Amino acid sequence: MFQGSLKSGGDDLANRTKRIATMFAVTMVGTSASLAGGPVDEKLVIDGEVEIMTRVPAPEGHPFDELISGWHYRTEETRDLEADSFQNPGMLYVERGEEIWNTVDGAAGKSCASCHEDSEEFLKGLGASYPKWNEDAGKPFNIELQINQCREQNMQAEPYKFDAADQKALTTYIKHQSLGMPMKVDLSEGEMQTWWDKGKELYYTRTGQLNLSCATCHENYNGNYIRADHLSQGSVNGFPTYRLKQADLVSLHNRFRGCIRDTRAAFPAAFSDELMALEVYVTWRGSGLGIETPAVRQ
Repeated sequence: MFQGSLKSGGDDLANRTKRIATMFAVTMVGTSASLAGGPVDEKLVIDGEVEIMTRVPAPEGHPFDELISGWHYRTEETRDLEADSFQNPGMLYVERGEEIWNTVDGAAGKSCASCHEDSEEFLKGLGASYPKWNEDAGKPFNIELQINQCREQNMQAEPYKFDAADQKALTTYIKHQSLGMPMKVDLSEGEMQTWWDKGKELYYTRTGQLNLSCATCHENYNGNYIRADHLSQGSVNGFPTYRLKQADLVSLHNRFRGCIRDTRAAFPAAFSDELMALEVYVTWRGSGLGIETPAVRQ
């Protein structure tokens, strides 16, 4: 009854959707000829001191031969912002994250520093190795989930809500302590390989009215333009990332959900099994790239 009464409208919607998808493909191909260009051949050196590995050989089984950071696909002005920590607006979140690290919260009267006094030593390399297998939860944990587990179990504090300002700041501070260190994910832990497999399947699955997958933009059309955006390989070594478009720090799962939304599909909840599997796989795709957090993107 419902389908029958709206048949003509449904057919019209289907036809319009096909036209939109066709126009998208034409736009992608059309801009390839006039705007396509490879990543710039420069080096990212933070404050003239810390060189970040932004071009590295791909791991075995990767669709690319070389992994290239999204920094190479940005404008000169945006690249310069990231290279100068005084100008990088994301560094304000690093400073706030350090404050949170040392602030007592919760019924247990503890701060992060209560258990991990020497944060510089304890955190060095830690942010580059997430997501990690969490045996108690029976799933991979990213830094945000690990923070919430510590808050609940050790500090007896309320867990952060997704994308709370303090959650993003603390995550950024933790990741920043691994600046320049190679990103890696250990697939031998627990069931990480199974989650990697699921994440890979999701990466190549087309969704939404526009019938797009992650691979459509970041693999098939890598190096081309979609409107004014230069499509990178979609590496995640700079998250949380300061996006000039939003004038705010953006978490990885926020970006995942934004991309899925842009395909005109319903997006999963943050930290859902689907997005955690995707994070495992996408992190592997950037294996060896240096941590840039907080990166600056358009």
